Amino acid sequence: MSKLVSRALLVSALVLAGGSAVLADAPPPGPPMMMPPYMLRPEPPTGDRLAPGGDGKVLFEVHCGYCHLLGGMGTNLLTKQRMMMGETPDKGMLANRTDLTADYVKSVVRVGKGAMPAQTRVDVTDAELQAVSKYLGKAG
Repeated sequence: MSKLVSRALLVSALVLAGGSAVLADAPPPGPPMMMPPYMLRPEPPTGDRLAPGGDGKVLFEVHCGYCHLLGGMGTNLLTKQRMMMGETPDKGMLANRTDLTADYVKSVVRVGKGAMPAQTRVDVTDAELQAVSKYLGKAG
């Protein structure tokens, strides 16, 4: 039996017996791992997702934050694109953009663009998308 399997069996037996196992060659505990911002999204609002008037910022963070908050794949890709166009890195964050219109946001969300897949009305309801597009659509 390999050393690894023997250790696993020993630890399992101790845990099942109500004990705890501290192995001599286990690495010392380090500082707690910080979660990237895109993983720290708020809880989805409760209530009727079809009702108009939701908070666009919160809904953006809930539905779009996986990719479009700091550290997300969408933000990283957009930052690279915007920098290649001579803009500053902060323009990779959709919330910092001033050139987006509400209609453009709605179109990209429903149709998709590049690496971004289309979002269905189950993913983001029309009412939620209206609030998000109003939040991001600073260009009119």
